[in-house]
Amino acid sequence: MRADKSILLLSVGHACVDVYQGSVAALVPFFVAERSYGYAAVSGVVLAASLLSSVAQPLFGLLTDRLALPWLLPVSTLACGVGIALSGVSGSYALTLAFVAASGLGVAAYHPESARVARLAAGGSHTAMSWFSLGGNLGFALAPLLVSAVVATGGLRLSPLLAAPALLGAVVCLPVLRSLRATGGGRSVRKAGEGDDRSSFVKLSLAVVCRSVVFVGLSTFLSLFAQERLGGGATAGTVALFVLYLGGAVGSVLGGMLARRWGRVAVSRWSYLATAVAVAGLLTVPGPALLLFVALASVGLYVPFSLQVTLAQDYLPSRIGTASGITLGLTVSIGGLASPLIGSLADATSLRTALAPLVLFPAVNWLLFRALPEPAVPAPAAPGTSSGPGAASGTGAGREAGGLPVPSDEG
Repeated sequence: MRADKSILLLSVGHACVDVYQGSVAALVPFFVAERSYGYAAVSGVVLAASLLSSVAQPLFGLLTDRLALPWLLPVSTLACGVGIALSGVSGSYALTLAFVAASGLGVAAYHPESARVARLAAGGSHTAMSWFSLGGNLGFALAPLLVSAVVATGGLRLSPLLAAPALLGAVVCLPVLRSLRATGGGRSVRKAGEGDDRSSFVKLSLAVVCRSVVFVGLSTFLSLFAQERLGGGATAGTVALFVLYLGGAVGSVLGGMLARRWGRVAVSRWSYLATAVAVAGLLTVPGPALLLFVALASVGLYVPFSLQVTLAQDYLPSRIGTASGITLGLTVSIGGLASPLIGSLADATSLRTALAPLVLFPAVNWLLFRALPEPAVPAPAAPGTSSGPGAASGTGAGREAGGLPVPSDEG
């Protein structure tokens, strides 16, 4: 099978999986409306999905660094869809948590192995890997539209229909896996590196935690906040979430372009400063201008998204898999722990008051990035060299980013 066809199929499959990451936040208004969940309760639902996914993903990353497990792609895709599909029909809060957690586990199992398979299919092409990344971003963006189209028409009882993307995603990856078996490309070669900068890695990990607090907070409560500020019911919330997720596709591509000229650290630093301003505007501006600041905040949060992944791997070149797992697994889950705190504060005060502290975290990141060096980039592997997601590559193409393999910052 041609590499471009394989990447296209994998990109579609990636979109089908990341629909379910975005679906959890998109279901929040419907849980509030039909089950009378409070802010703390719905933030617990979001946390159940993100926590298990983030904690388990480094473990799957370590496993797939050592073993080729391509069968995980269809199986984990189906797990994502089944979990979300059943979350809407269970009347029990505990069962709802269990089902969204199962979906999160599917997300965790999918991404490390899909990144490995995509790298093999791409044959070292950074452009091809960027298309794979774009599929995940589009899946996030389409999630609120899909959930609204299904659930808004007939309520949560129609949530089993949300399993359809999982069926599509499981099917489209099968030709790629058959091609992989036929070419014997199931195994990956890992390369060791030297020169770890643990101090910079710790600072970067703190920055990832701060970014996660902001993004998870907005993902969880933006829909409800938009309904309060704009009116229009669930439609206003759906549009706001769509803008938030769509900005991820723009920001990821823009980050790589800017970093080629000014460097990853400098671009990330100024992007976070702009994000602080955008989040402040999001909370204060009246009327439809809210959506403009949602878009600016989203782009600002995603410009450093891919750059942080390659920075982490360059700070720990001898432990690429560990760097990815810690930075984009455990640190993301730590950021997600803030979501119930935001919900509890919103229940006690107001949603706007609870979201106000989110302005501070991008500012903290601006300070953290002022203390980070731009690491030297190792020479890329020779053409045709097969490498898994744990290989030390100078480009960082296809690195795993919280479920999103990202395009190279070198284009």
